[in-house]
Amino acid sequence: MKKLILWSFILITTSLHAERITADYKVEFGIIGEIGIANAVLTRDAETYEIDVKLKATGLAATLSGDREEHHISKGHIENGLMVADYYQITKSYGAKMVNKLYTINHTDKTVLKSYKYWKNGKLKKDTNKTLDFYSKDDLLSLYFNLEQKIQDKKESKSYLFTAVGAEKQQGDVEVYIPQSSELEEYKEVLGEEDNAWYAKAIVHQNIFSSDKGELLLKIGADGITQKAVLKDLILFGDIRAERI
Repeated sequence: MKKLILWSFILITTSLHAERITADYKVEFGIIGEIGIANAVLTRDAETYEIDVKLKATGLAATLSGDREEHHISKGHIENGLMVADYYQITKSYGAKMVNKLYTINHTDKTVLKSYKYWKNGKLKKDTNKTLDFYSKDDLLSLYFNLEQKIQDKKESKSYLFTAVGAEKQQGDVEVYIPQSSELEEYKEVLGEEDNAWYAKAIVHQNIFSSDKGELLLKIGADGITQKAVLKDLILFGDIRAERI
């Protein structure tokens, strides 16, 4: 199901050095129940990093989506403690179809080249290349893994606007909002309360939502990893929930 791609957003990690971190999630949708599972692995040292995320539809969702699977890989280098993406690859397969997107980021020229390939029944049907009209040091995965450092004060209510490769449907813009203290009770009711956790809302611009701004509520644990996320108010069906297992 197309909605599975959105769970690339929920994986936020810590700022340790020379590490390998894994996180597994179950994804549930409204009254349907479980629709997928997600696994993320971050490997990094002082100079380079790799983020590997796999998403797989399960149960009824797998039947309806043609056993949809997605594989997201972000690779790059470290600058001032932050991950800087050099390339970002997305592979999707569902039924007899497969799509591959590869974003190559040139930091010298500040350009991003997108290569797109589409196969059906094993035959290449589309093969295109284009330069995006925006540039960023982040892709969707590296951005959310960098949030722990990009947002220094996690209790001060504030709206942030970031740019990420892979979000061209929204011209690269990704909004992140830290709630006011008066709003925290609502976040805790939806996501659960946890000692030393912090809360945020990411704004996802996609046409599957009931409004122009889809709200992804996040609870990030003391270790910097998202413990639970809820994607609010999808058309007709309610919320999607992802929880770390």
